[in-house]
Amino acid sequence: MYADDVIIASNDSDHTAAVKVYLNTWFHIKDLEALKYFLGLEVAHSSDDIVLSQRKYTLDILQEAGLLGSKPVSFLMEQNHRLASDDSTLLDDLSAYRRLVGRLIYLTITRPELYYSVHILSQFMNQPRYGHWVAVLRVLGYLKSAPGQGVFLPFTSDFQLHTYRHSDRDGCPPTWWFSYFLENQEANYHLPLFSRS
Repeated sequence: MYADDVIIASNDSDHTAAVKVYLNTWFHIKDLEALKYFLGLEVAHSSDDIVLSQRKYTLDILQEAGLLGSKPVSFLMEQNHRLASDDSTLLDDLSAYRRLVGRLIYLTITRPELYYSVHILSQFMNQPRYGHWVAVLRVLGYLKSAPGQGVFLPFTSDFQLHTYRHSDRDGCPPTWWFSYFLENQEANYHLPLFSRS
């Protein structure tokens, strides 16, 4: 049997070592030590924290869309822009829109600020229009401004989970979403995890 990558994670180094010894009795394994890269996720370790990013993945998306040389934009979507009421022409190539939105969905692992915009864009996968394509390009322009941005995870056990519900009552169709935050009161650290409707 050949397995490409396996991650062993534990807060007990003795347990991790025992799992490695056990696996090595059944399979030939190569220990790459601390995780650095896995399925497009770049992992940077220090003694106090871990930073997750997808810089290479983001640059690959920008290159695929032909936007590596484009100007960055400072915000994701235009305020009060109603994509649901967009009546521009249907896109000829649906697969390009679907592929880019799918890649953006995966990118939300390390870019939680994208969740809401990508969620809205994913609602038009069936019949994307030119206006939806322009909105996707705007998100890509936003990514151009900081392709290496990621999630900072400090080593602490003092996190609390908070949940909030939001709604867009003026939207058509109505949109509801929930936000979940990991929060560290001592360090005043606030990490948005995700928001979905």
